[in-house]
Amino acid sequence: MLLSRIARTLGLTLHGEDREVVGLNTLEAAGPDELSFLANPKYMPLLSATRAGAVILRPESAAAVRCALISQEPYADFGRALALFARPIAAFPGVSEQAFVHSTARVAEGAAVFPFAYIGPEAIIGEGCRVFPGCYVGERCVVGKNTVLFPNVTIMDGAEVGENCILHAGAVLGADGFGFARVAGGIQKIPQTGRVVVGNDVEIGANTAVDRAVMGVTRIGDGTKIDNLVQVGHNVVIGERCFLVALAGVAGSTKIGDEVTIAGHAGIAGHLKIGDQATVGPYSGVGKDVPPGAQVGGIPAMDGATFLRWLTVMPKLPDMHKRLNALEKELALLRNACAGNPDRPKE
Repeated sequence: MLLSRIARTLGLTLHGEDREVVGLNTLEAAGPDELSFLANPKYMPLLSATRAGAVILRPESAAAVRCALISQEPYADFGRALALFARPIAAFPGVSEQAFVHSTARVAEGAAVFPFAYIGPEAIIGEGCRVFPGCYVGERCVVGKNTVLFPNVTIMDGAEVGENCILHAGAVLGADGFGFARVAGGIQKIPQTGRVVVGNDVEIGANTAVDRAVMGVTRIGDGTKIDNLVQVGHNVVIGERCFLVALAGVAGSTKIGDEVTIAGHAGIAGHLKIGDQATVGPYSGVGKDVPPGAQVGGIPAMDGATFLRWLTVMPKLPDMHKRLNALEKELALLRNACAGNPDRPKE
Protein backbone atom coordinates (compact mmCIF):
# COMPACT_ATOMS: atom_id res chain seq x y z
CA MET A 1 0.00 0.00 0.00
CA LEU A 2 1.35 3.45 -0.89
CA LEU A 3 2.13 5.76 2.00
CA SER A 4 0.09 8.45 0.29
CA ARG A 5 -2.96 6.19 0.38
CA ILE A 6 -2.44 5.43 4.08
CA ALA A 7 -2.09 9.16 4.76
CA ARG A 8 -5.34 9.95 2.94
CA THR A 9 -7.20 7.13 4.66
CA LEU A 10 -6.05 8.13 8.15
CA GLY A 11 -6.02 11.88 7.62
CA LEU A 12 -2.25 12.18 8.15
CA THR A 13 0.41 14.26 6.40
CA LEU A 14 3.13 12.54 4.36
CA HIS A 15 6.60 13.96 4.92
CA GLY A 16 9.19 12.80 2.36
CA GLU A 17 8.90 10.63 -0.73
CA ASP A 18 5.97 8.37 -1.43
CA ARG A 19 6.70 4.66 -1.38
CA GLU A 20 4.98 1.31 -1.02
CA VAL A 21 4.94 -0.60 2.26
CA VAL A 22 3.81 -4.15 2.92
CA GLY A 23 3.07 -3.96 6.64
CA LEU A 24 4.06 -2.54 10.01
CA ASN A 25 6.79 -3.44 12.46
CA THR A 26 8.76 -2.10 15.42
CA LEU A 27 11.49 0.48 15.00
CA GLU A 28 14.12 -2.16 15.72
CA ALA A 29 12.77 -4.87 13.42
CA ALA A 30 11.20 -2.90 10.54
CA GLY A 31 12.73 -3.16 7.08
CA PRO A 32 12.76 -0.65 4.22
CA ASP A 33 9.37 -1.87 2.98
CA GLU A 34 7.65 -1.56 6.38
CA LEU A 35 6.01 1.24 8.34
CA SER A 36 6.83 1.81 12.01
CA PHE A 37 5.81 4.29 14.71
CA LEU A 38 7.19 6.33 17.60
CA ALA A 39 4.80 7.13 20.45
CA ASN A 40 7.01 6.94 23.55
CA PRO A 41 9.82 9.55 23.69
CA LYS A 42 12.17 7.08 25.42
CA TYR A 43 12.49 5.25 22.09
CA MET A 44 13.63 8.40 20.28
CA PRO A 45 17.27 7.15 20.03
CA LEU A 46 16.06 4.24 17.88
CA LEU A 47 15.09 6.63 15.07
CA SER A 48 18.71 7.13 14.03
CA ALA A 49 19.21 3.38 13.54
CA THR A 50 15.84 2.21 12.23
CA ARG A 51 15.64 0.74 8.74
CA ALA A 52 11.89 1.40 8.49
CA GLY A 53 10.69 2.83 5.21
CA ALA A 54 8.59 5.39 7.10
CA VAL A 55 7.61 6.18 10.67
CA ILE A 56 4.36 7.46 12.16
CA LEU A 57 5.38 10.18 14.63
CA ARG A 58 4.66 13.64 15.97
CA PRO A 59 5.50 16.79 13.97
CA GLU A 60 8.45 17.75 16.20
CA SER A 61 10.19 14.44 15.42
CA ALA A 62 9.72 14.48 11.64
CA ALA A 63 13.18 15.91 10.90
CA ALA A 64 14.81 12.81 12.44
CA VAL A 65 13.70 10.51 9.59
CA ARG A 66 13.68 10.70 5.81
CA CYS A 67 10.07 9.65 5.46
CA ALA A 68 7.23 10.03 7.95
CA LEU A 69 3.49 10.15 8.45
CA ILE A 70 2.83 13.12 10.71
CA SER A 71 0.36 12.41 13.50
CA GLN A 72 -0.83 14.08 16.70
CA GLU A 73 -1.64 10.66 18.18
CA PRO A 74 1.00 8.22 16.84
CA TYR A 75 -0.06 5.21 18.88
CA ALA A 76 -3.73 5.50 17.94
CA ASP A 77 -2.87 6.07 14.27
CA PHE A 78 -0.45 3.13 14.37
CA GLY A 79 -3.42 1.00 15.47
CA ARG A 80 -5.57 2.31 12.62
CA ALA A 81 -2.77 1.68 10.12
CA LEU A 82 -2.27 -1.82 11.48
CA ALA A 83 -5.96 -2.53 10.89
CA LEU A 84 -5.46 -1.75 7.19
CA PHE A 85 -3.01 -4.65 6.93
CA ALA A 86 -4.54 -7.06 9.44
CA ARG A 87 -5.85 -10.38 8.17
CA PRO A 88 -9.61 -10.76 8.63
CA ILE A 89 -10.85 -13.00 11.41
CA ALA A 90 -11.52 -16.53 10.24
CA ALA A 91 -14.99 -16.91 8.77
CA PHE A 92 -17.30 -19.87 8.42
CA PRO A 93 -20.06 -19.81 5.84
CA GLY A 94 -23.39 -19.92 7.63
CA VAL A 95 -24.28 -22.38 10.37
CA SER A 96 -22.30 -25.59 10.62
CA GLU A 97 -24.23 -28.85 10.64
CA GLN A 98 -22.00 -29.83 13.56
CA ALA A 99 -23.26 -26.91 15.66
CA PHE A 100 -26.36 -27.24 17.85
CA VAL A 101 -28.93 -24.53 17.24
CA HIS A 102 -32.21 -24.93 19.08
CA SER A 103 -35.33 -24.81 16.95
CA THR A 104 -36.57 -21.71 18.79
CA ALA A 105 -33.27 -19.83 18.46
CA ARG A 106 -32.83 -17.17 15.78
CA VAL A 107 -29.58 -16.84 13.87
CA ALA A 108 -29.53 -13.85 11.52
CA GLU A 109 -28.51 -14.14 7.91
CA GLY A 110 -24.82 -13.47 7.53
CA ALA A 111 -23.92 -14.81 10.98
CA ALA A 112 -21.40 -17.64 11.22
CA VAL A 113 -21.80 -20.46 13.73
CA PHE A 114 -18.78 -22.76 13.74
CA PRO A 115 -18.79 -26.51 14.46
CA PHE A 116 -19.45 -27.59 18.05
CA ALA A 117 -21.02 -24.31 19.14
CA TYR A 118 -24.27 -24.41 21.16
CA ILE A 119 -27.11 -21.92 20.68
CA GLY A 120 -29.86 -22.44 23.26
CA PRO A 121 -33.64 -21.98 23.19
CA GLU A 122 -34.93 -18.52 22.23
CA ALA A 123 -31.39 -17.18 21.86
CA ILE A 124 -30.81 -14.48 19.24
CA ILE A 125 -27.59 -14.20 17.23
CA GLY A 126 -27.34 -10.96 15.27
CA GLU A 127 -26.25 -10.30 11.72
CA GLY A 128 -22.54 -10.63 11.09
CA CYS A 129 -21.80 -12.41 14.37
CA ARG A 130 -19.14 -15.09 14.55
CA VAL A 131 -19.57 -17.86 17.09
CA PHE A 132 -16.45 -20.00 17.26
CA PRO A 133 -16.19 -23.69 18.29
CA GLY A 134 -16.93 -24.55 21.88
CA CYS A 135 -19.07 -21.49 22.57
CA TYR A 136 -22.18 -21.81 24.72
CA VAL A 137 -24.98 -19.28 24.24
CA GLY A 138 -27.72 -20.06 26.75
CA GLU A 139 -31.46 -19.70 26.49
CA ARG A 140 -32.92 -16.24 25.92
CA CYS A 141 -29.47 -14.74 25.35
CA VAL A 142 -29.08 -11.91 22.85
CA VAL A 143 -25.87 -11.30 20.91
CA GLY A 144 -25.83 -8.08 18.88
CA LYS A 145 -24.73 -7.76 15.30
CA ASN A 146 -21.06 -8.05 14.32
CA THR A 147 -20.07 -9.39 17.73
CA VAL A 148 -17.35 -12.06 17.85
CA LEU A 149 -17.36 -14.90 20.36
CA PHE A 150 -13.98 -16.59 20.24
CA PRO A 151 -13.58 -20.29 21.19
CA ASN A 152 -15.08 -21.51 24.45
CA VAL A 153 -16.88 -18.33 25.39
CA THR A 154 -19.78 -19.02 27.75
CA ILE A 155 -22.83 -16.76 27.85
CA MET A 156 -25.24 -18.03 30.45
CA ASP A 157 -29.01 -17.82 30.31
CA GLY A 158 -30.60 -14.40 29.85
CA ALA A 159 -27.39 -12.47 29.23
CA GLU A 160 -27.32 -9.74 26.60
CA VAL A 161 -24.29 -8.63 24.58
CA GLY A 162 -24.39 -5.53 22.40
CA GLU A 163 -23.14 -4.82 18.90
CA ASN A 164 -19.53 -4.86 17.68
CA CYS A 165 -18.24 -6.57 20.81
CA ILE A 166 -15.33 -9.00 21.12
CA LEU A 167 -15.33 -11.75 23.74
CA HIS A 168 -12.01 -13.56 23.86
CA ALA A 169 -11.47 -17.25 24.46
CA GLY A 170 -12.75 -18.59 27.75
CA ALA A 171 -14.66 -15.49 28.86
CA VAL A 172 -17.70 -16.29 31.02
CA LEU A 173 -20.73 -14.01 31.26
CA GLY A 174 -23.51 -14.81 33.67
CA ALA A 175 -22.01 -17.38 36.02
CA ASP A 176 -23.41 -17.21 39.55
CA GLY A 177 -22.04 -14.47 41.73
CA PHE A 178 -20.41 -15.33 45.05
CA GLY A 179 -23.53 -15.25 47.17
CA PHE A 180 -23.55 -17.32 50.38
CA ALA A 181 -24.70 -16.93 53.97
CA ARG A 182 -23.33 -18.73 57.01
CA VAL A 183 -26.13 -20.48 58.88
CA ALA A 184 -26.25 -22.91 61.75
CA GLY A 185 -24.60 -26.08 60.61
CA GLY A 186 -23.37 -24.90 57.24
CA ILE A 187 -23.44 -22.42 54.39
CA GLN A 188 -26.57 -21.45 52.50
CA LYS A 189 -26.39 -20.46 48.83
CA ILE A 190 -28.15 -17.24 47.82
CA PRO A 191 -29.73 -17.84 44.41
CA GLN A 192 -28.43 -15.55 41.68
CA THR A 193 -31.51 -14.71 39.63
CA GLY A 194 -30.41 -11.60 37.69
CA ARG A 195 -28.54 -11.28 34.44
CA VAL A 196 -25.62 -9.60 32.64
CA VAL A 197 -26.03 -6.80 30.11
CA VAL A 198 -23.04 -5.72 28.02
CA GLY A 199 -23.19 -2.56 25.89
CA ASN A 200 -21.87 -1.89 22.40
CA ASP A 201 -18.18 -1.87 21.36
CA VAL A 202 -17.08 -3.71 24.49
CA GLU A 203 -14.07 -6.03 24.52
CA ILE A 204 -13.70 -8.68 27.23
CA GLY A 205 -10.43 -10.58 27.60
CA ALA A 206 -9.62 -14.26 27.83
CA ASN A 207 -10.80 -16.08 30.96
CA THR A 208 -12.49 -13.02 32.40
CA ALA A 209 -15.64 -13.59 34.46
CA VAL A 210 -18.63 -11.25 34.69
CA ASP A 211 -21.09 -12.63 37.23
CA ARG A 212 -24.86 -12.40 36.94
CA ALA A 213 -26.72 -10.21 39.41
CA VAL A 214 -28.41 -11.55 42.51
CA MET A 215 -31.43 -9.59 41.29
CA GLY A 216 -31.47 -7.02 38.53
CA VAL A 217 -28.47 -6.51 36.26
CA THR A 218 -24.68 -6.62 36.22
CA ARG A 219 -23.89 -4.01 33.55
CA ILE A 220 -20.88 -3.17 31.37
CA GLY A 221 -21.16 0.19 29.60
CA ASP A 222 -20.51 1.04 25.95
CA GLY A 223 -16.90 1.12 24.81
CA THR A 224 -15.41 -0.40 27.95
CA LYS A 225 -12.35 -2.63 27.52
CA ILE A 226 -11.66 -5.43 29.99
CA ASP A 227 -8.37 -7.33 29.98
CA ASN A 228 -7.70 -11.03 30.60
CA LEU A 229 -8.36 -12.67 33.97
CA VAL A 230 -10.53 -9.92 35.42
CA GLN A 231 -13.29 -10.63 37.95
CA VAL A 232 -16.47 -8.53 37.89
CA GLY A 233 -18.79 -9.44 40.74
CA HIS A 234 -22.57 -9.60 40.88
CA ASN A 235 -24.58 -6.38 40.49
CA VAL A 236 -21.47 -4.38 39.56
CA VAL A 237 -22.18 -1.49 37.20
CA ILE A 238 -19.29 -0.30 35.02
CA GLY A 239 -19.70 2.88 33.00
CA GLU A 240 -18.66 3.77 29.48
CA ARG A 241 -15.13 3.75 28.01
CA CYS A 242 -13.46 2.26 31.09
CA PHE A 243 -10.23 0.22 31.24
CA LEU A 244 -9.95 -2.78 33.57
CA VAL A 245 -6.48 -4.27 33.34
CA ALA A 246 -5.45 -7.91 33.92
CA LEU A 247 -6.12 -9.54 37.28
CA ALA A 248 -8.20 -6.67 38.60
CA GLY A 249 -11.16 -7.63 40.75
CA VAL A 250 -14.36 -5.73 41.52
CA ALA A 251 -16.55 -7.01 44.33
CA GLY A 252 -20.33 -7.04 44.23
CA SER A 253 -22.60 -4.01 43.90
CA THR A 254 -19.78 -1.51 43.28
CA LYS A 255 -20.62 1.30 40.86
CA ILE A 256 -17.85 2.47 38.52
CA GLY A 257 -18.29 5.70 36.55
CA ASP A 258 -17.30 6.58 32.99
CA GLU A 259 -13.72 6.62 31.68
CA VAL A 260 -12.30 5.00 34.82
CA THR A 261 -8.98 3.14 34.70
CA ILE A 262 -8.40 0.22 37.06
CA ALA A 263 -4.83 -1.02 36.76
CA GLY A 264 -3.56 -4.58 37.02
CA HIS A 265 -3.99 -6.57 40.24
CA ALA A 266 -6.11 -3.83 41.80
CA GLY A 267 -8.85 -5.02 44.15
CA ILE A 268 -12.01 -3.02 44.83
CA ALA A 269 -14.28 -3.88 47.75
CA GLY A 270 -18.03 -4.17 47.36
CA HIS A 271 -20.75 -1.51 47.57
CA LEU A 272 -18.38 1.36 46.67
CA LYS A 273 -18.57 4.20 44.18
CA ILE A 274 -15.66 4.96 41.85
CA GLY A 275 -16.18 8.38 40.26
CA ASP A 276 -15.88 9.32 36.60
CA GLN A 277 -12.33 9.51 35.19
CA ALA A 278 -10.77 8.16 38.38
CA THR A 279 -7.59 6.05 38.20
CA VAL A 280 -6.82 3.16 40.53
CA GLY A 281 -3.13 2.21 40.46
CA PRO A 282 -1.68 -1.31 40.17
CA TYR A 283 -1.85 -3.65 43.18
CA SER A 284 -4.10 -1.19 44.99
CA GLY A 285 -6.63 -2.20 47.62
CA VAL A 286 -9.64 0.12 47.50
CA GLY A 287 -11.84 0.04 50.58
CA LYS A 288 -13.71 3.34 50.33
CA ASP A 289 -15.31 5.51 47.66
CA VAL A 290 -13.03 7.22 45.13
CA PRO A 291 -14.07 10.74 44.05
CA PRO A 292 -14.36 11.67 40.36
CA GLY A 293 -11.00 12.40 38.74
CA ALA A 294 -8.98 11.11 41.70
CA GLN A 295 -5.80 9.06 41.34
CA VAL A 296 -5.29 6.50 44.10
CA GLY A 297 -2.80 3.74 44.82
CA GLY A 298 -1.42 1.53 47.55
CA ILE A 299 -2.88 -0.77 50.20
CA PRO A 300 -5.07 0.66 51.51
CA ALA A 301 -5.53 2.96 48.56
CA MET A 302 -4.56 6.57 49.15
CA ASP A 303 -4.44 9.68 46.99
CA GLY A 304 -1.81 9.69 44.25
CA ALA A 305 0.55 12.27 45.80
CA THR A 306 0.64 10.44 49.14
CA PHE A 307 1.14 7.12 47.34
CA LEU A 308 4.18 8.47 45.46
CA ARG A 309 5.72 9.69 48.72
CA TRP A 310 4.98 6.29 50.26
CA LEU A 311 6.76 4.58 47.35
CA THR A 312 9.79 6.82 47.91
CA VAL A 313 9.96 6.16 51.66
CA MET A 314 9.28 2.39 51.74
CA PRO A 315 12.73 1.21 50.44
CA LYS A 316 14.42 3.43 53.04
CA LEU A 317 12.56 1.97 56.04
CA PRO A 318 15.15 -0.72 57.00
CA ASP A 319 17.96 1.85 57.09
CA MET A 320 15.73 4.34 58.92
CA HIS A 321 14.95 1.64 61.49
CA LYS A 322 18.65 1.11 62.18
CA ARG A 323 19.23 4.83 62.50
CA LEU A 324 16.28 5.18 64.85
CA ASN A 325 17.62 2.40 67.11
CA ALA A 326 21.02 4.12 67.21
CA LEU A 327 19.42 7.46 68.05
CA GLU A 328 17.34 5.91 70.83
CA LYS A 329 20.51 4.45 72.40
CA GLU A 330 22.29 7.81 72.15
CA LEU A 331 19.30 9.55 73.69
CA ALA A 332 19.28 7.05 76.58
CA LEU A 333 22.96 7.73 77.24
CA LEU A 334 22.38 11.49 77.22
CA ARG A 335 19.50 11.17 79.65
CA ASN A 336 21.58 9.07 82.02
CA ALA A 337 24.49 11.50 81.74
CA CYS A 338 22.21 14.36 82.68
CA ALA A 339 20.98 12.28 85.63
CA GLY A 340 24.58 11.82 86.86
CA ASN A 341 25.03 8.19 85.77
CA PRO A 342 26.99 8.31 82.48
CA ASP A 343 27.98 4.63 82.36
CA ARG A 344 24.67 2.76 82.42
CA PRO A 345 21.64 3.36 80.15
CA LYS A 346 18.51 4.01 82.14
CA GLU A 347 16.06 1.12 82.26
